[in-house]
Amino acid sequence: MTQDLKKTLALTGLTLRVQNLERQLAFYRDLLGLELVQHQGPQTELALPGRHFTLTLQHEPSAPLRPQPTLGLYHFALLLPSRAALAAVFRRLVEARYPHFQGASDHGVSEAIYLADPEGNGIELYRDRPINEWPFRGNRLAMVSERLELEALLAEARAAQGLDPQTTLGHIHLHVRDLDEAQAFFEGLGMKLMQGDYPSARFLAADGYHHHIGINLWARGRTAPPDATGLLAYRMAIRGATPQRLTDPNGALVQVEPL
Repeated sequence: MTQDLKKTLALTGLTLRVQNLERQLAFYRDLLGLELVQHQGPQTELALPGRHFTLTLQHEPSAPLRPQPTLGLYHFALLLPSRAALAAVFRRLVEARYPHFQGASDHGVSEAIYLADPEGNGIELYRDRPINEWPFRGNRLAMVSERLELEALLAEARAAQGLDPQTTLGHIHLHVRDLDEAQAFFEGLGMKLMQGDYPSARFLAADGYHHHIGINLWARGRTAPPDATGLLAYRMAIRGATPQRLTDPNGALVQVEPL
């Protein structure tokens, strides 16, 4: 895996507990285009040829589906390398008549499409605008949520394709119980508050990025059964870090590795 030498932090993977492995593989592998890397016991590991991140599916057929919204994953976000690459995978989903679209937004810093996998895990597919086009209010980032012109986006696609091999895990957005507690946890991993003026949400990042982690109160403290499907763990590489295993404010495992 190659990394930008200027970066100090990168998200490198996540693990989802899933109830129906074949249905999830039909989505992540057959539709989005991730490739099977390893299957061992209950765990199936998927990645793209660029190997910038891995997705691990932990199969537990008896797991109840996680109610929405509850503390834990709001969405994980896959960053496409270009607008054309975003358009190509969007066209693939449209042509497949994928039923679980949830919306689309222009955030000023990025253009994003929202959907859920077949078990309700939120996913954002997005592309970044150049940093010199990002909106600021004074010296503070000022992301917005405006209408995305989907027809114009589709027109960028020469053909329907799966995820570009250079796609990365751009950010993770979490429902949390307490914003201050969650902010302190991620600041302890070297991130800084990038935007905190959204109602009940904050966005944190390293390296001046718009956000590696989003946190919100929109689940209003509701919890899922401890054995439910959903986010179990995520990994991040931090420059100069000692490998360690932490627990985030929701109880998910955070695996820290050196970048």
